[in-house]
Amino acid sequence: MFVSCDGSARPDFKDFTLLMPAVSVGNIGQLAIDLVISTLRMTKVGYFYTDCLVPMVGNNPYATTEENATELCINAEVYAMPPKELVVLQIRSPFIKNKYRHFCETLLSWVKSCRFAKVVLLSSSHAYQRNDHQLRTTSLRYLLSPAVPKPVQDLMQRLNWRELERVAAFPGVNDDEKVFHIPGGGITKLLFTESCSKGIQMVVLLKFCSEGDNIPDALVLADYLNEWLQVTTYQQSGCSSAQSSKWKMPSSWKLLFGSGLPPALF
Repeated sequence: MFVSCDGSARPDFKDFTLLMPAVSVGNIGQLAIDLVISTLRMTKVGYFYTDCLVPMVGNNPYATTEENATELCINAEVYAMPPKELVVLQIRSPFIKNKYRHFCETLLSWVKSCRFAKVVLLSSSHAYQRNDHQLRTTSLRYLLSPAVPKPVQDLMQRLNWRELERVAAFPGVNDDEKVFHIPGGGITKLLFTESCSKGIQMVVLLKFCSEGDNIPDALVLADYLNEWLQVTTYQQSGCSSAQSSKWKMPSSWKLLFGSGLPPALF
């Protein structure tokens, strides 16, 4: 359930794009969402109240001054940028066991009540479980629900993007039945499947990765998103690193791997 920051009536999100992460391997979706919020300096408009996520509280992850550094953040918050018709739901904690389906139902109900134009889900999947074809091609994939209009499908083909391949549901037994296999993708498959059945426009942007320092993966996924939606601008130089440098890393990333080694050790 969405709760507004100021307790006022629900904001008008009709025809906005909802951007959100899946809590998946490497936390790439959440890191990419951090980049979008920080770069666009999006305003927090509320939070998503749910018992499906592990409770957490912390300091403002996007602090820019000492004054706003003491603001608190919780496990699921909503940010908005009306000029771009963009709303972002950031999820900062893992799901409670057996609460995945309830969360997806609640989220999609909110999506319909707000009349969002489309939902964009940033996700990831275990790199070591790729098949031979996926190993030989780019590490980025996309998925489109049937409700996504044809112009979007055509655009992604012009961008030479690769749609996530289906794999045999029962390899060696029945190779005719194909399904999506997203190991390490968290709620990605469930949320996408439910969106398809409910006629919701959903686009999944996914990257194969491994656990570790996933900041480079997050930058690549953010660039992938930006190539389509143009949420921020940069000079076209033909260099992905030049593109990535346009993203503003939030202050909370300074402690992404903890503080430095204490001098007393030496």
